[in-house]
Amino acid sequence: MSAQNSTSDLFSSKYRLAALLLVVVIAGMSQGLLLPLLSILLERSGISPELNGINSAAMYIGIFMTMFIIEKPVVRFGYKKVIVTGIALVAISTLLFPLTHSLAVWFVLRLLVGIGDSALHFATQLWIVSASPADKRGRTISLYGMSYGVGFSIGPLGINLLPYGESLPFAACSLFFVIILLLVLRMKNEWPEKSGKDRAGENRFLRTYKLAWFVLIPGLLYGLMESSMNSSFPLYALRIQLDQHWISLLLLAFGIGGLILQLPLGVWSDRIGRKPVLIGCGIVGAAAFLAIPAAGERLYLLFALFVIAGGVVGSFFSLGLAYAADILPRSILPAANVIASIHFSIGSIMGPTLGGLGLRYVAPDSLFYFLGFAFLAFALCGFGFRPARQAESESVA
Repeated sequence: MSAQNSTSDLFSSKYRLAALLLVVVIAGMSQGLLLPLLSILLERSGISPELNGINSAAMYIGIFMTMFIIEKPVVRFGYKKVIVTGIALVAISTLLFPLTHSLAVWFVLRLLVGIGDSALHFATQLWIVSASPADKRGRTISLYGMSYGVGFSIGPLGINLLPYGESLPFAACSLFFVIILLLVLRMKNEWPEKSGKDRAGENRFLRTYKLAWFVLIPGLLYGLMESSMNSSFPLYALRIQLDQHWISLLLLAFGIGGLILQLPLGVWSDRIGRKPVLIGCGIVGAAAFLAIPAAGERLYLLFALFVIAGGVVGSFFSLGLAYAADILPRSILPAANVIASIHFSIGSIMGPTLGGLGLRYVAPDSLFYFLGFAFLAFALCGFGFRPARQAESESVA
């Protein structure tokens, strides 16, 4: 009987992980499709680039706002219900886009998509990290990062459906969400561990910073790097007279590097520890970014440097979450996820601003020096970080 229960539990855990990873793939695919698709449709409608960009920011505003309130619904209603709500919100909002071209309505719909995406990402992240055994946590959270990367990469392919009807890409995206919803509904709901009374009324977020300040930095750096590379690198490339097709290929190389090394770095971090891998990745990433200006217009050298840089820093967010789960009590792990997501949002907002200011007022290649020294500073901070050993004992108590 116990053997049957063990087999059933194993099947349940594998089904849960597979379903959650599929949720992440579809969510990434949705974001990868909607960003360029809506921009193209607004451009066709004669909307100025400035208004187009402001409208695009609505999704990130929704993501940012949700992170301040999402923890309580997850604790109260459980992971499954929050994921189902997020899927429904994104799917319904996506279906409504073709019904109007009103900028105001699209702003609200993008805001709702951001809220839904934020909800399902937070719940899936926390569920995957909390349910993973410590010795497999790095590998598992790396699968999460790979799943999002795969979805985000294939999402833009949906633009090819436009010649068959403006509504078709939106309908196809929503259909994928309906299919994954059916899989999620079969899962058993679970809840994160509720936090008990903190010592002397200590705030959970302040306590998280005290115990794990170092592991919360990767989220900020990842957001900073991703947004600045996507927004400022094309401007840098045009200034050094690279052809437009090479700009897209180099950005693709950056993403490919992250997909290739995501799982190996996760497995390696399980074996030798999260901290040495993060420090090593920070040093290698810093060296790659600092070498890009010296590569100039030598395309194959640039391609290699982009693959290396994307590979080693593409796992920063997921490795940071895995490290947080290693050293923090389970009761405050949701707070760490909230902080990491807020840091990512802040970095995403800062990246294009700092990159643009550097290009205009400093030098065209200032972006890479800025990123290089930021990752180097992170690596040096790691040598002084000492994780709190009492975290695991407190989580058991």
